[in-house]
Amino acid sequence: MDLEPSSLVPLEGGASGLTFLAEAAGERCVVRIHPPGSGRGASAPEVDAAVLRLVRGLVPVPEVLEVRLGDDDADRPGLLVTSWCEGLRGDLALAGFDDARRARMGAAMGHVAATLAGMATLRAGSFVDADLVPRPLDLDLEEWVDQHAPGLVGWSSTQVRALASVARRAEDLLATAGRTCVVHSDLNPKNVLVSSEGAVLAVVDWEYAHSGHPATDLGNVVRMHRDPAWADAAVGAWLAHRGGDRAEVLEQARAADLWALVDLAARPRRDVVVERADALLRAVADTGDLHAWPAGW
Repeated sequence: MDLEPSSLVPLEGGASGLTFLAEAAGERCVVRIHPPGSGRGASAPEVDAAVLRLVRGLVPVPEVLEVRLGDDDADRPGLLVTSWCEGLRGDLALAGFDDARRARMGAAMGHVAATLAGMATLRAGSFVDADLVPRPLDLDLEEWVDQHAPGLVGWSSTQVRALASVARRAEDLLATAGRTCVVHSDLNPKNVLVSSEGAVLAVVDWEYAHSGHPATDLGNVVRMHRDPAWADAAVGAWLAHRGGDRAEVLEQARAADLWALVDLAARPRRDVVVERADALLRAVADTGDLHAWPAGW
C-alpha cells in the first residue's frame, strides 16, 4: 500500500498523538504509529492486527489493510494501517445525548463487553506476538498496588495500605471467575465510533488488549459513567448475554477494573484522565468500597 505522507493528519482526540488520517489510492485510511520502545515492542503492529482479525465479525472493528513491523535497533517505528470508519467519536456524542440515547449507547457498550467476555482464552496474560499466546503476568493485584505505589502522588502510607487491603479482597473475588477471555482493556466512549442514535459502529484503539477477567471491560464501561440511564443499560445488556446476578457481576467488574485504575492513577504524566483516576482510587481506598465515588463529583 502506497501511503501519501503529505496526507497524514492527526486524528482529533488521539491522546497519544500517534494516530493519523491518511490517504492511499484515493481512499481514506487510519495509520497508527508504534514508536520504538512501545509496550509491545517491535511486534506491536502485528499483535494489534491479530487482535482486530480475531474479533472482527463479533464486534465492529476497522479492517486491517497493512502491517509494517518496526525495528527498535534501527529506531524505525512500526505501522498499522486500517480502514476508515464513519461515526461520531463516542465521548463527544455522549455529551450531547439525552437519556434515551445514553441508554442505547450504554446498552451497545455492554453488548460489546459481553461479546468479548464470551471469547474464551486459556489463561490470563499479555499478548506479545501475532499468535496471541498470553504471556502470564507474575503478579497479583495486591503486588500490582505495591509496584505502583511510588507513583501515587501525595498518598499517605495509610492510604496505600488501605488500597492494598481492598486489592486483597478484590483478588479473592476475581479468582472465583475460573476462566479468562479477550479483553479490550480501554473500552470507554472515547474509543468507539457511534451513530447519532447511540449504536456502536466501531471499536478502536486495541493496544491494551490482553487475556483477562470476563468482567474487566464492563468495569471500564461503568467506571466514570454511573448515571442510571447509562449504567443500568450497560450492565443489563451484559447480563442479558452472559447471565448472573447483577450485584455480583457489578462487584466483579469494579474489582477487575482496579488493575487499570491503579495503573492510570500512578502514571507520571498528570492530565485530567490521570487526576480523575487518582481521585476515584482515593475514594475506594478511603472507604474500602469498590463502588465509592469522590465527594463533590
